Amino acid sequence: MTSLNLANESDQRLSAPWRSGFREPSETTLAWLLVLPSLAVILGVKLYPLLYSIWLSGFKVSVLSPVSRYVGTDNYVALLTNPNFQASLGRTLYFTVVSLIIQMVLGIAIALVLNTPFRGRNLVRALVLLPWAVPTVVNAVLWQWIYHPQFGALNGILSVTGLIDNNVQWLGSPYLAMNMVILADTWKTLPLYVIMFLAALQTVPEELHQAAAVDGAGLWKRFVHVTLPFLKPTMVVVLVLRTMETFRVFDIIFLMTAGGPAGSTTVIGYYAYLEAFRNLNFGAGAAAANIIVFSVALISLVYLRLLRTRAFE
Repeated sequence: MTSLNLANESDQRLSAPWRSGFREPSETTLAWLLVLPSLAVILGVKLYPLLYSIWLSGFKVSVLSPVSRYVGTDNYVALLTNPNFQASLGRTLYFTVVSLIIQMVLGIAIALVLNTPFRGRNLVRALVLLPWAVPTVVNAVLWQWIYHPQFGALNGILSVTGLIDNNVQWLGSPYLAMNMVILADTWKTLPLYVIMFLAALQTVPEELHQAAAVDGAGLWKRFVHVTLPFLKPTMVVVLVLRTMETFRVFDIIFLMTAGGPAGSTTVIGYYAYLEAFRNLNFGAGAAAANIIVFSVALISLVYLRLLRTRAFE
């Protein structure tokens, strides 16, 4: 016992100077130390390009001119007063509003069907999710073939059923191209709406439906007064996510129509691409991209305001 006590005292004397000089960090400090590497990556990947884009938009920068010239807000003024840019902004708003309305209505309707018990429901739920797994490139090429004027499945089906006599140029008509792109985008992104609304429907108490049915409420009144209030928070979240996606849409436009025909599908994202990489006007391209960022941020703030107030009333 004596030797054991002496050994413990010796260990304490040896470790005492180290312990006296070492101070354990607080929980807040430790949390910041753990988050710091990820925060540095986020700032490097997200914040630096954004700040550089804002700085670049204040200059007249072009590959054809070796000297950059500071122009202040001239790039923004030139864009906002440019009829082509204004038209692209209008097309972007059209794409965003029409996509959100169609996808929201279809998403809620399909979720309501899949929330109803029937034979093979799990299989149908799995099949509904398949389009979400298709890459955007594959989705664009797939719908290009469907819309093909000579060999496309859409013209073939409509011809067989007698709905059309001549093949339709679905992506070749300025009045149809944007709507056809919206249809292709809806097919791919609809599973997101279905998943979100189906999860929200699981939170609706069945007792409320039963009580409303006893009071004589029909299907529509039960949906409006019982189901819809539980869906409102999810609707706002989906609106925020999808508005950010649709307002800055680029990939499916680039792959399916390249802004045509006659510029009828040139949205603001594709316009920024043309300015920066076709016209080699990097300052104007950065300004157009920043307008997208600021617009999406403003819309998101409005949605979040609704989420905090009306969505939970």
